[in-house]
Amino acid sequence: MALKIRLRQQGRNNYQTYRLVVADSRYPRDGKYLEMLGWYNPGLKEGNVSVNAERVSHWVKLGAVLSERVKSLLAKSAPSVLQELNARALAKKQKVASKPKKQVVAKTKEASKPKAADAKPKAAAKPRAPRKPKAAE
Repeated sequence: MALKIRLRQQGRNNYQTYRLVVADSRYPRDGKYLEMLGWYNPGLKEGNVSVNAERVSHWVKLGAVLSERVKSLLAKSAPSVLQELNARALAKKQKVASKPKKQVVAKTKEASKPKAADAKPKAAAKPRAPRKPKAAE
């Protein structure tokens, strides 16, 4: 199940409000969701975002992906979550980069070479008997 943290549209015509939710990526925009993490009201000048940063970081650790709009809202209301996410991504890149490339290349070359003990001689092809023509009816 691919999880996404995204905005769910609420409210009436010409006065939309949004809920910050965790949902399966296959669900429709205004459909079922797993948990509500906060809300966003673009009609208010100040105090228009409320986010439960603890629950957002919990879902991100479980593999949920943030939408672009949610990232920008989190940058304003809970920057610590984005810093944690960026630190985790950087640590992952450094871990991959720290592995010596020579060993990786050598392992792939060894895997592609057939071993002499495993190689079996091919059997000679058996000659086929000629086919009989079909009888005309």
